[in-house]
Amino acid sequence: MKKSIILDPHPRTRELIFREADFLRLQSLAKIHECRKEKMPADQLDEFLPEASAVIGQTELSRKRLEKAVNLKAIVNVEGNFLQNIDYAYCFERCIYVLNAGIAFSQAVSEMALGFALCLARGLAEGDRRFRTGQEVYGAKSNTESFLLKKKKVGIIGLGNIGRTLIRLLEPFECLIRVYDPWLPDNYIKDFSLIPADLEQLLKSSQIIFVLAGATTENRAMLGGKELSLIGKEALFILVSRASLVDFKALTDLLSRGRFRAAIDVFPQEPFPENHPLRQLDNVLLSAHRAGSVQEAYKLMGEMTVDDLSLIFQGLPPVRLQRADRETVTQMSSKPIKG
Repeated sequence: MKKSIILDPHPRTRELIFREADFLRLQSLAKIHECRKEKMPADQLDEFLPEASAVIGQTELSRKRLEKAVNLKAIVNVEGNFLQNIDYAYCFERCIYVLNAGIAFSQAVSEMALGFALCLARGLAEGDRRFRTGQEVYGAKSNTESFLLKKKKVGIIGLGNIGRTLIRLLEPFECLIRVYDPWLPDNYIKDFSLIPADLEQLLKSSQIIFVLAGATTENRAMLGGKELSLIGKEALFILVSRASLVDFKALTDLLSRGRFRAAIDVFPQEPFPENHPLRQLDNVLLSAHRAGSVQEAYKLMGEMTVDDLSLIFQGLPPVRLQRADRETVTQMSSKPIKG
């Protein structure tokens, strides 16, 4: 019997994720049961699960449902989070791979983070605003608060997929990079020629701080008022991972007082309130959760998904997507995003 795949990618779409050639490759692997415009209805899902070899999407898969999926080999989340709507324990018992395509965003988010740092360090957005209102300042007087990234002290919070990608982009700048990541041993961090640091040390000493950690049950509001007040006045604070890591009230208060400059791509509420005071601050660069959302990243998701399913269907382990780990997956607390 030919294998079958449930394609249930909502809020993504097939066209967003798969190039035509990759979707043809997917069709060559298995029969596709697809829901095109919305989340797959429960009755259809239950009908297709017994024969399905893989599920692509953020589908709710309880133990009761998974017990029906006697042929299931893999679940691929194409939103970018390990959601808490799957019975992971059952998947580990049954050796069902649970995979996350969020790694496809790493290059896009890292490039954006670097762009934020350059923009803040050189005052690009502020210079543009001044020019458009006829208040531009020329030459040296326009750069009194500007600085180069070269050889600066950088702090990275979270050395996951994005962090490891960003350090490659920072190599030409010859920065001294400290890393805080409680899930990694110091010697692992040193293997990347980086300096392990505790959070306090990193915040105090870094001129550029990148917040790249994923959201877990342990790190909610880990950057509160006490921690954020350690950041130096000349520093740049760049948040591109998850808003839940930061106490936004404390962050807003410090930025309103001009304590440091910041670039923010993720927010505790999206859309962000129109009357929020952060919108009025010249020392803040705001971005509407768009760091990773480029076409190349979405298409890379599809490419990686087909590559790994091809391996799994041959009885080989996946190599491109991120696997759920038994020890940490239930601590992930990211919520679905729209778009």
